[in-house]
Amino acid sequence: MTGPRRQLQALRRRPVPAWWRDAKLGIMVHWTPASVPAFAPTDVEIGDLLRSSDPEALARSPYAEWYENSLRFPASPAARHHREVYGDRAYVEFARDWEAGLERWDPDEWARAFARSGARYVVFVAKHADGYSLWPTDVAHPRRARWHSTRDVVGEMGEAVRAAGLRFGLYYCGGFDWSFEDRPIGSMGDVAAAVPRADYPAYAEAQVRELIERYRPAVLWNDVAWPAPGAQLWPLFAQYYDRVPDGVVNDRWLPANAVFSAARWAPVRRLIAAGAQRTARRDGGLVPPRPPHFDVRTPEYVSFPDTQTTPWECVRGIDRSFAYNAASTEEQRVGHRELLWQLVDISAKGGNLLLNVGPRGIDAQVPEEQLARLDWLGDWMAGHAPAVVATRPWITPGTTTAEGTPVRFTARDDTVHALLLDAPDRVTLREVRSTLTTAVATLDGTPCPWTETAAGLVVEHPPTPPGPAPTALVLQGVTARSRPSAPA
Repeated sequence: MTGPRRQLQALRRRPVPAWWRDAKLGIMVHWTPASVPAFAPTDVEIGDLLRSSDPEALARSPYAEWYENSLRFPASPAARHHREVYGDRAYVEFARDWEAGLERWDPDEWARAFARSGARYVVFVAKHADGYSLWPTDVAHPRRARWHSTRDVVGEMGEAVRAAGLRFGLYYCGGFDWSFEDRPIGSMGDVAAAVPRADYPAYAEAQVRELIERYRPAVLWNDVAWPAPGAQLWPLFAQYYDRVPDGVVNDRWLPANAVFSAARWAPVRRLIAAGAQRTARRDGGLVPPRPPHFDVRTPEYVSFPDTQTTPWECVRGIDRSFAYNAASTEEQRVGHRELLWQLVDISAKGGNLLLNVGPRGIDAQVPEEQLARLDWLGDWMAGHAPAVVATRPWITPGTTTAEGTPVRFTARDDTVHALLLDAPDRVTLREVRSTLTTAVATLDGTPCPWTETAAGLVVEHPPTPPGPAPTALVLQGVTARSRPSAPA
């Protein structure tokens, strides 16, 4: 067995740490110079664009952090907006405004809000696709001098997050850096061609090694792909795990390969784009391809239909963007009921929800409408965390009760939790069978009368005020009747 192959096999033997599996909720933070113009169109979702056959679909990206790429399409909504508001101002000039906004930044305040939500970890964007580094890196940029913050934003955020009792992870966009490669990205066919070559792979590796050594991130979250071959990537992973033995890497580390080079040719890009469209239509959105090594899967704005054996997290924004988009309205933001149920549904399938917060670039503040979502989560988790945190999937994630109420199941040891989207006075749990030791109660310990019927376990649920929050039942001494194919 060759050296790189032996290294890869050693990486694959690592278990995913229990702290990550137990967390269920994490917070991601996108905050870049693009958060100053803070604009993207709001009339389309990313999944719609990925399923589109338009070769320039991504020019209409709803992601505000893609502002610089969108400007490279003169007819795009972002380019029109830029001409109207900023004239011919260069994108790089927004970095000065972003740095000026740091005068009002309070990382401890952010960290307290994240902790109140019930989250257990934070993934902070250290460098996005525009190449701007949020720490005073010692790695010289060969194309754009001093393209980094003078203040150690990453370090200050890490100190605040850890002081609040949360794990601190870092996001690094290794696949794109628009300060190295200015090729417009209009479709998924352009993605492989847009991964920078030449001096960029060495630059990216040096920066990630620097992040590992300085900040010891609990999560190392790469995006898009990796610009170097696997033989150069596996030692980077080895360094990371050596420095952070219970660290976690995500699944967006596809190493550079022959396809990256071939994508320089238009026919190859068209083939890649067609394949990506078929995959997006099948998966309902963006599910990254599996690289040779990863710890957790990261579908974007889409969940899996059933329980997964591989650890995973759904990553999504509060609206249709990750970075702050001033054009968003309440209609585009995730609602109270939807947000809480998504956390429940993902937990029942063995995943985590990684919910993104996008602070404003002009004044370093988290918008009130985003803080409200964190409060919704925190209020619910305050009374319901035992039903999701540190649980594992049950035999079935759940479908609906016989009465039509959506239900999801989680388990811890011999306890099963039935989480109900609504709480009618009586529910029939079709997947549950009683035993001689069965007992049913609410999370606060109030016993619930129950009977066994041919339709399932019928539980008398205590009266609950109407509202958006799911409720939970604690089931002891039960078994599963069957395994339905997928949740409703």
